[in-house]
Amino acid sequence: MKTVVLLSGGLDSAVSLAHAVRDGTVVLNLTFDYGQQAARREIEAAAALSRHYGVPHRVVALPFLGEITTTALVTGEDLPEPETAALDDPAQAAAMAARVWVPNRNGIFLNVAAAFAEHLCATAVVTGFNREEAATFPDNSAGFVAAATAALRYSTLNGVRVVSYTQHLDKVEIVRLGMRVGLPFDLVWSCYRGGPEACGRCESCRRFSRALAAAREG
Repeated sequence: MKTVVLLSGGLDSAVSLAHAVRDGTVVLNLTFDYGQQAARREIEAAAALSRHYGVPHRVVALPFLGEITTTALVTGEDLPEPETAALDDPAQAAAMAARVWVPNRNGIFLNVAAAFAEHLCATAVVTGFNREEAATFPDNSAGFVAAATAALRYSTLNGVRVVSYTQHLDKVEIVRLGMRVGLPFDLVWSCYRGGPEACGRCESCRRFSRALAAAREG
């Protein structure tokens, strides 16, 4: 199977890349820059992972996406810094998700990637969704993957489909999968901010650090 991988450089997409390389031929890794705070660090991480796995890497700029949203991922204002216990509270998780929501982000990403996939004669776009965040982000859900694949049957001549090896897994299970496939975790950037080091306080950092600790204990 020839695939294009959506690679943000974070945990889920990095594990998905490692799995896709083992499962077939990855012809391109795509990273998107829409003005998010972590764009530079995400691009650096994705480039490093691409070099590690010997896959061509391309950055696609989508400035309009940052212009039409007030998401904290771009503005930096009110970026959630939850305590670990808040991650599993449905009400708090939903409130945090609303503050980092970007309109139709994953829908746009998948359609851009599908265009590259069709051009490169690839039959699938690989993306790193997960069960844990699908509870508050509907564009991480299995239903979204199925619906996107159904739509792409009409918009691509070769019937590009969406594949997510991680969509039924939580973060701990994704870390464990990464360990099994030999992911170089030191190359991953899973922080909403773009500082010299991961902040350790944002929701993405909290979920990543909790999953790492639990996977190592287990």
